Amino acid sequence: MEVYNLKSKKTLILVFALAMIATACSSGAVPCDEVEIGTGSNGLPDLDGCEFTFAVENAYLPFNYVDPADGEGKGWDYDVFNHMAELMNFTPVYVPAAWDGMIQAVADGQYMIAGDGISITAERDKIVDFSDSYIVLQQRMLVAAGNDDITSAADIQNGDFKVATQKGTTNYELAVSLFGANKVDAYDQFDFAIAAVISGDAAASIVDEVAGLGYMGANKDKVKLVGEGLQTDPLGFAFPEGSPLVDVVNQGLAEMKSSGKLQEINDKFFSPGFIVSYDDIADVTYDE
Repeated sequence: MEVYNLKSKKTLILVFALAMIATACSSGAVPCDEVEIGTGSNGLPDLDGCEFTFAVENAYLPFNYVDPADGEGKGWDYDVFNHMAELMNFTPVYVPAAWDGMIQAVADGQYMIAGDGISITAERDKIVDFSDSYIVLQQRMLVAAGNDDITSAADIQNGDFKVATQKGTTNYELAVSLFGANKVDAYDQFDFAIAAVISGDAAASIVDEVAGLGYMGANKDKVKLVGEGLQTDPLGFAFPEGSPLVDVVNQGLAEMKSSGKLQEINDKFFSPGFIVSYDDIADVTYDE
């Protein structure tokens, strides 16, 4: 197994995010995990304008990314959490964080919540608490559009092929379990793994179906999904163990499901109609 850390074409240090965090820290606002939770006129929790820190990679389509045109964070995570903030009177503070180590950082209390399309697993549940699942998805094989040699996992198992995945993900864990570590190359970011497939450095990748569909929206001529689903994963938000904010977010999710707002956001991002590609977004660096 090899681990890759590649540099891409564009670099944008997220000064806007760091400045926002610094402003938040100096504003004297109450953190949401310390606030007394009330009840709003809509019957949902009222968090009295407190600040809710959200760990976000800003490099995982369609969940989160930075638009270089305006420097703003966008994606499914942003739309959902911003809407929750309106429903329950809190201030989102988005903190750029690398995926590798994000869940442990949440467990350590560095962030109040993390998004990034996190699969709910028994192993992760040992160190963090999860919200209710907001979507259940399949893990699928993604190959280059012109690759007709691979139509199933068996083709990789029986052949001399490499599989590219993002390290620290359930995609990586599944790839190792199916093909063995010697056939799996791990990358720091999802787009690096997909670039390896497109360039021919790897024959395939295992991806969450919604991420694959989102990526294909702007790259129909470059990649395709093949074969049946390999594994079913529910996705949820991660919190430090014992956080009182789990119930808050669960109530927000329930309201968004009931009103149809969650389905509206899902339809916007989890379909081939989402046409933002990794070439379109700003690269990020993380404060160490």
